[in-house]
Amino acid sequence: MVRINSLAYANLHIQGAQRREWLRQHSPVHLERCHTLTMQAWHQRESGASPSTLVLGAGACTEIPLVELARLSEEVALADLDNAAMRRAGSEITAPSLRKRIQLLACDISGDVSTKLSRIVDHQDWQALATQGADAVFDAAAQCLDSCPVPDPPEIGSLLPGEFGLVVSSLVVSQLFSYPLLDVLDVIQKVASSLLGEQERHRRYQDAAQSFRGRIIKAHLHLLRAMLDRGGVAVLLSDIRGFVFNVYGTDHDAAHRRAIPLVPRIFPELVRNEFTIVEESTWEWLTDLPEKERPGRGYEVAGYILKAHL
Repeated sequence: MVRINSLAYANLHIQGAQRREWLRQHSPVHLERCHTLTMQAWHQRESGASPSTLVLGAGACTEIPLVELARLSEEVALADLDNAAMRRAGSEITAPSLRKRIQLLACDISGDVSTKLSRIVDHQDWQALATQGADAVFDAAAQCLDSCPVPDPPEIGSLLPGEFGLVVSSLVVSQLFSYPLLDVLDVIQKVASSLLGEQERHRRYQDAAQSFRGRIIKAHLHLLRAMLDRGGVAVLLSDIRGFVFNVYGTDHDAAHRRAIPLVPRIFPELVRNEFTIVEESTWEWLTDLPEKERPGRGYEVAGYILKAHL
């Protein structure tokens, strides 16, 4: 089973109004930055740009100021695989006149990359490869990644290019490639759990994984650009680095936490290649506090206000 199929269950615990209250207590800067960048971007649209908004990776709109966007926009389209989460987001809008402006688009905004990759992976004889050792297994995994098609840009339901004056990518970029990459490692773990970790030392696999990440990111940036009307503005919110820590209060102390890279180092360059950066900022947010044997977790976020190159 591909991991995105369990996304709705996982999101019940990490998205929505209850999660927003937790963030107000433990990561208020995160909510404030997401809100501020989104609203600034709306007001930086050119006067003739479309009055409609698109939120990619909307989920339950935990960090997105949905009520404010609904008041300002002619339409707010929410696009995400988790339809239940989007319905929860819409239910927070009590005014019927505003709720009518919300459109839900249940879709995989990567263009079904996980499904495409799963079909390729399923054609491999992993049991036979495991008997040949780590090189054979990770060479095959690399080949699967290299041959996986990535729609560029993906098609999102019935949406047409240039429909929106504001397009928001809401903390989804790293998920678009991390879930399918984990799917590949899940298959390897089932047949040869002793090989997990060997991928870190396998150059061909690492190169293929990095190329896969880059293709996914480029396709997503192209999607943002394609959906923008002339004079429109995009907001890109992306986790760029994770970290774990063991003692509450040490999350900002580099000596007491371990960093986890998420996006390739060329990520800022990829953004600059596709857009003019109007504003850029970084901040950190906590997603879990340490409990007994379980470490706390957080992320460094990059937030951009972007316009298409002239």
